[in-house]
Amino acid sequence: MLSFEEKLAIIEEFEELEKKEISLGRVNFHYEESLYDKKIVVYRLHPNGNGFVYAGQIEDYPVDDRGMVNIKDFSADELRELIRDAIDSLSLSPAEKDPIMEEWLNEHDQALVLMREDDGYNVYAEEQLEGTFNSYEEAANFLEQEGFSRL
Repeated sequence: MLSFEEKLAIIEEFEELEKKEISLGRVNFHYEESLYDKKIVVYRLHPNGNGFVYAGQIEDYPVDDRGMVNIKDFSADELRELIRDAIDSLSLSPAEKDPIMEEWLNEHDQALVLMREDDGYNVYAEEQLEGTFNSYEEAANFLEQEGFSRL
């Protein structure tokens, strides 16, 4: 297990994080450039070496109900990778994290394009916007009801 000082040194390698001292010798590290309301990347790093890193926007990490991963037993490389992934996850919009661009055709060979943009899904006929939807399912439903199927 890395010591508090070793973890602190690794976290401080990330210049985009801002250190905030809290009670009982613990520290948080904030990412002020976050595109989301979530700004705390490292939460309650304690002098005993325990602490958490936000991974709520990252797949394949076991998170608690707040989206946090306990870093008590992380190696230096694991900690660096998790922090980099956390910062990246807060730096990219949903469309950048999971881009979608699909062409849908009907029986008359007319094409519509379904794209993920910002926080929603848009359907285009060439350059003209045909519809905006909150979820992929809503957009796909619309296309299917209009007689289109995905290629």
